[in-house]
Amino acid sequence: MRRPRIYSTELLNHVGQLVALDENGSKHLVQVLRLKTDAEIILFDQRGEEFLATLSVADKKASQATLIEHLRSEAPAALQITLAMGISRGERMDFSIQKAVELGVSHFQPLFTERCMVQLKGDRQQSRLDHWQGVIRHACEQSGRALLPSIAEPSNLPNWLCSFTGYGLMLDHRAEHSLASLSAPKDSLTLLVGPEGGLSQAERDLAMQHNFAAGRMGPRVLRTETAPLAALAAIQTLWGDFR
Repeated sequence: MRRPRIYSTELLNHVGQLVALDENGSKHLVQVLRLKTDAEIILFDQRGEEFLATLSVADKKASQATLIEHLRSEAPAALQITLAMGISRGERMDFSIQKAVELGVSHFQPLFTERCMVQLKGDRQQSRLDHWQGVIRHACEQSGRALLPSIAEPSNLPNWLCSFTGYGLMLDHRAEHSLASLSAPKDSLTLLVGPEGGLSQAERDLAMQHNFAAGRMGPRVLRTETAPLAALAAIQTLWGDFR
């Protein structure tokens, strides 16, 4: 029987430690999976520490678990990938984030762009950010990742580009060069993808002025939720951990 994997907001340090699980994890274990006291689970924290544990208290709001064996310390990926993407509507953004976690993204940067049709301010923005963090957490639980990817607060694209440093790759189906023909990154890469409707010409020009190379993904125009996933798979195959 496969043991459930749960993210722990409390840092995991040593065998014998009693860990308090948050309400999300507790509800999933007790109310959804109907686990009882002494059931075995796997816990991991934000540092990539993973332990085998047993439920000491099974409560749908405040469970506790005791660490019984250290399983691993997940090392950071050799190629650190940041996905910077225009915020899309509805479930498209959730889908892109979920699958990008599975494909090994280390950091997310949501962006407001000219063609972005989503407006987020104040409490609504914070609520959306909390929701995306939940999507990341559940994707890690499902996919076996132990290091939790981070997500930054949404930013305006021009402002974000002004502070950008590093190696940048921008998806553009009109680009002269394919991904495979571009220079290989050393240890980090930022992938820039537009929202529905893509990036405007002015935004593409601005990105290239800030060290972004434009690359295409074949002859077809991909949807906003498809493009980053296809590109991430190609990047991992060319330069990352798919090799």
